[in-house]
Amino acid sequence: MTAPQSLDPALRRIAAEVEAALGDLLPTVEGGEARLCEAMRYATLGGGKRMRAFLVMETAALFSVDRHCAARVAAAVEMIHAYSLIHDDLPAMDDDDMRRGKPSCHRAFDEATAILAGDALQARAFEVLAEPDTHSNAEARIELVQALAHAIGARGMCGGQMIDMLGNRQDLAAEAIARMQALKTGRLIQFSAEAGAMLGRAPLHQRNQLAAYGRDLGAAFQIADDVLDVTATAAEIGKTAGKDIAQGKATLVAVWGVDRARAQAEALATQAAEHLETFGEDANLLRDLAQYVVSRKS
Repeated sequence: MTAPQSLDPALRRIAAEVEAALGDLLPTVEGGEARLCEAMRYATLGGGKRMRAFLVMETAALFSVDRHCAARVAAAVEMIHAYSLIHDDLPAMDDDDMRRGKPSCHRAFDEATAILAGDALQARAFEVLAEPDTHSNAEARIELVQALAHAIGARGMCGGQMIDMLGNRQDLAAEAIARMQALKTGRLIQFSAEAGAMLGRAPLHQRNQLAAYGRDLGAAFQIADDVLDVTATAAEIGKTAGKDIAQGKATLVAVWGVDRARAQAEALATQAAEHLETFGEDANLLRDLAQYVVSRKS
């Protein structure tokens, strides 16, 4: 299934907008560091769903945030996501040769360059958030930096990756798997949904509603991704298919089976959309996104 008719053009438009911002924020350079910058651009530009960027842009639109400012934050989030994928594909992690339908960064370049590209993308993301062009209010910039750091650190994405790696060596219950996925995948998606409210200096109750939406959306997305790993082909998902089973990874699909996992993802997507009630029709695209993440085929 493709994206809902109303969602598809919006996804494409925002992906193009954020792609342009990324191109500007990750320029080519000359000198000894040129190869590093090339690897950063290779891993970040020209691919991916840009779902996290879409969340930033659409939640920012709820509060009439300047699109240039929102696009910078969306680009920073995509840099973080790209860094995480580079490191996730490394031989020491998931050891995957394919990402977004092309060789993973360490295969296209080399392992050392890939590690440095991930490190540099993370640093550049925080640099972008801290720059005055991102928001005229220094408190808003600090809030963004702090929230993103929390989302991807030891109690967020990196912590989730650690649990995921340990899960290859031990059996995890469904509750432990859900927590691992909330950290590894969900925290960055939740930040992306909250970021628009931070940019718009929204009241706390609205920020909390968007955070709850992002939390449930992230959980639905990861379960749907695990379903695709066992039901889709490599050509459809743009990465090696069936690796979760081959590596004995802890997933809710492995615990529950495909049908129950798919049903849980759909329930979470419905729950995510319910958190948007206060925003009325302005949040229709965000509701459509919740439907899309559990019905997609790639």
